[in-house]
Amino acid sequence: QLSDQQKMSESPLSWFGGVYLPAALHPLNKTLVTGGKWKDVDSTQEKRRSFLHGFCKKYNSRKKLQTHLVHLVSRIYVEDRHKVLYCEVPKAGCSNWKRVLMVLNGLAASAHNISHDDVHYGKHLRKLDSYDLKGIYTRLNTYTKTIFVRDPMERLVSAFRDKFEHPNSYYHPVFGKAIIKKYRHNANEEALKTGSGVKFKEFIQYLLDSHRPVGMDIHWEQVSKLCYPCLINYDFIGKFETLEEDANYFLQLVGAPAELKFPKFKDRHSSDERTSAEVVRQYLKELSKEERQLTYDFYYLDYLMFNYTSP
Repeated sequence: QLSDQQKMSESPLSWFGGVYLPAALHPLNKTLVTGGKWKDVDSTQEKRRSFLHGFCKKYNSRKKLQTHLVHLVSRIYVEDRHKVLYCEVPKAGCSNWKRVLMVLNGLAASAHNISHDDVHYGKHLRKLDSYDLKGIYTRLNTYTKTIFVRDPMERLVSAFRDKFEHPNSYYHPVFGKAIIKKYRHNANEEALKTGSGVKFKEFIQYLLDSHRPVGMDIHWEQVSKLCYPCLINYDFIGKFETLEEDANYFLQLVGAPAELKFPKFKDRHSSDERTSAEVVRQYLKELSKEERQLTYDFYYLDYLMFNYTSP
């Protein structure tokens, strides 16, 4: 046990070492869970945890770590009252998760009357990278850390539909214009001016291009690069496919108020059909066989880490 003074005098990554892949999984503290209905969810949770831990033990090499600690935790939201750390994965229930964190934190009475803009632009929640090194270290070692993930292709198609098939004052001019300019032959003036109407195939060409005309975005960045699941030892792995039961079980684990349940509503474009495996299939038909394979390869680590079946 190093003193705080000793820890702070060393480089952040050396004293941060205890957070990387401990030899054994910490058992989840289940003392606050009541009732017998969580047995199946708990059993699934333990399987996911041990699967990810086994995967990371096999594939992870700490020698390759070149990322600074503060960058590693830049997507993690902090809720100090219930000692929760939540790594945000866009298009996997993150808007409703942030609503729940606001309620847990005492910033709102109910998740149902917090607007989309308030959730994403309100700056109500702190991120882990806003604390000093000691604050980051302490929270990583003592709080319950959770991540919620989704089938990579579903998440990708969901992001495309949300950002490019609806009016958007950021994604069309910033991404749309650059994508149309580079990948659409004979693009008309209107498309070049507005950036609207990007086709899925053009979007995939951008995604797979090592010389992208515009950078990556968190909505389609790999989970392995957003949350670093092999470097940060997450206690709880939720999946979008079982979102409500996973989330409500997690709320029990951290001692949330009994009346707080994970919201069921779809955050935006609520009249749209949800992005399902069948919807994904329709979009993938627009790609060549090679493009489909390369897109899968792009998300290969996410498929492996979270035990998703390849499409």
